[in-house]
Amino acid sequence: WARRALAARGMSEAVTWSFMPEAQAKLFGGAPPELTLANPISSDLDVMRPSILPNLVMACRRNTDRGFADLALFEGGPQYAGATAEAQHRMITGVRAGQAVNRNPYTPARDVDCFDAKADALAALSAAGVPVEKLQVVAESAPWYHPGRSGCLQLGPKNLLARFGEVHPGVLAKMDVDGPVAAFEVYLDNLPKPKAKKGSTRKLVELPAFHPVGRDFAFVVDEAISASAVIAAAMSADKTLIRDVNVFDVFAGGNLGDGKKSLAVSVTLQPTDQTLTDAEIEAVSSNIVAAVEKATGGTLRS
Repeated sequence: WARRALAARGMSEAVTWSFMPEAQAKLFGGAPPELTLANPISSDLDVMRPSILPNLVMACRRNTDRGFADLALFEGGPQYAGATAEAQHRMITGVRAGQAVNRNPYTPARDVDCFDAKADALAALSAAGVPVEKLQVVAESAPWYHPGRSGCLQLGPKNLLARFGEVHPGVLAKMDVDGPVAAFEVYLDNLPKPKAKKGSTRKLVELPAFHPVGRDFAFVVDEAISASAVIAAAMSADKTLIRDVNVFDVFAGGNLGDGKKSLAVSVTLQPTDQTLTDAEIEAVSSNIVAAVEKATGGTLRS
């Protein structure tokens, strides 16, 4: 299902070697000595791959050299952290290179970026049955990613499901690859087990009879507070009425002071039984402000 989801997003499936040059492996975490091949098929394919990503990046380079600059490739398969069966990990890894949007009369051209890779990772995880609305976005990633344009998707504080971001310019330079290149890595072995289905009948879709209500809030929080923490706090204020929370603006500087930033969120309320009154909307709004203040220490921006 994840393969189908990525193909539907315009990505082409690739099949690359399970080994690579040791010099490239070092750029992506390195290969332990037991992954060195005693009798490689070629002198420059001398270690088992610790990551699928270098092979896909080099596939981009080969295509670019032949005049195909805008690329979207993915591969599903194993990568190796050691010589044992437990050290073999199932992955779905993908890259995008060149422009995400070409020049056209309606929108300006745009290079691929970390958000393209994040969207690909979320699409693969969603297709695999992961509750993506519960994922945490952590602003930390591997050293082969750009430190300010990458992140991780986790389910809980420790269960890493995916990495995404723009490949570090220094890594691309050492591989003689022109950037930008955005990439993602989904760790299939870490995905939660799907719940057993009792039958094949799909759940009835119940469309709400009442219009949703939108409210915007801007919170002043410490710079260290993540957007996902604010979203989770706002969602917890009323799990029955609050359907969605999205960040639409981030601001720092001005009269906010050092170490502070403003996060503006849009909250969608979906009534199910009756149209919400002004008093009910105000009560939910107060609960949202209180929940964010308690969880993050943030205050409503005046």
